[in-house]
Amino acid sequence: MPFGFLRRGKGKETLTAEPTVEAPSGIAFDGITEDWRITGRMVTDRRLSDVLNKREPIPIADVSWAPVDGSEPLASAPGLKAIDPYDLVLVFTGSTSLSEMSDAERSANRVHKVNYDVGLEVPPYRVVGSVSLYPGNEPDRLLDRSPEMFIPVVQATVTLGDVTIGEPNRGVVLVNRAYLRGVQQVDPGTGERPQPLPGAPLGGVSWTDRSR
Repeated sequence: MPFGFLRRGKGKETLTAEPTVEAPSGIAFDGITEDWRITGRMVTDRRLSDVLNKREPIPIADVSWAPVDGSEPLASAPGLKAIDPYDLVLVFTGSTSLSEMSDAERSANRVHKVNYDVGLEVPPYRVVGSVSLYPGNEPDRLLDRSPEMFIPVVQATVTLGDVTIGEPNRGVVLVNRAYLRGVQQVDPGTGERPQPLPGAPLGGVSWTDRSR
């Protein structure tokens, strides 16, 4: 996998010390790599999702980091001056940091999107929440190539094994599609695949049919 930055084992040797300077204001971020949780500010005046989807290194400031498993508390990392979106598996955010729609997207948005409750396998994490897709796009299409590197999942819960990362049912989590390995429609109450109801279907397309 080409994403080698910020993995445990490399330690702080990946940092480059630079003179301390006053950074301009930016947007707060809370990101997760394969091994680390990183918080701070992205030094930009653009929306978070727009910056991430440019796929270019992003200047950062006021950075703290810690092992994602919670084995150590967050510690200051003043030498970390930039981050590559390819290294971020997940980013916790809010609706105000989502991309603004273009005129074409606003026109297309007149067709109501369909909400799907999904479980996303993003090793080593699992994300359960809701995604909004245009009619005709099933959730498994999220595994296809796309111009958008990150996809928003609302009311998301992130787990690492049996441990919940961050707050459950959080507002929005941006998921890096490069790490996405599986998509499954789930029951939002349990986060698992819905169990088929007893008896024969009455006709039409059933939930089971849609989730295969």
